[in-house]
Amino acid sequence: MEKIASFTVNHLKLLPGIYVSRRDPVGDQVVTTFDIRMTRPNFEPVMNTAEIHTIEHLGATFLRNHVDYRDKVLYFGPMGCRTGFYLLLAGNYESYDIISLMIDMFSFIRDYEGEVPGAQAKDCGNYLDMNLNMAKYLADKYIREVLRCIDDSRLNYPE
Repeated sequence: MEKIASFTVNHLKLLPGIYVSRRDPVGDQVVTTFDIRMTRPNFEPVMNTAEIHTIEHLGATFLRNHVDYRDKVLYFGPMGCRTGFYLLLAGNYESYDIISLMIDMFSFIRDYEGEVPGAQAKDCGNYLDMNLNMAKYLADKYIREVLRCIDDSRLNYPE
């Protein structure tokens, strides 16, 4: 069986960043899948499910309400390895195209106060597994250590 593309990326060289994971034609359009990598795979601890879940709820809420992107967001959710998230957008994008969107989204998460959207039993299948304080910490860390100083080494997959 052929290896899927995401398993051909050298995760020992992969740094936290924003990567185009794939582009898929859908009819006459393109769907761009982004790898929003928040921790360095196999070097840093993975994120716990509570903060991932919180980032997912807040990130999806932000993106699906964004004036310029709400109609382009197809999916935002966690990677199974717990080192980051996938963002699927309708359109043909490069990694650098969404840097400001990611800064805005992670700033929204970092600064968020109040009840996490959808964190009630009637709205979510695991509403108790949330950690807003840790989500805010990780969002701030990602902004400071990755997004504010991002360069090509964190926008293009390593060879």
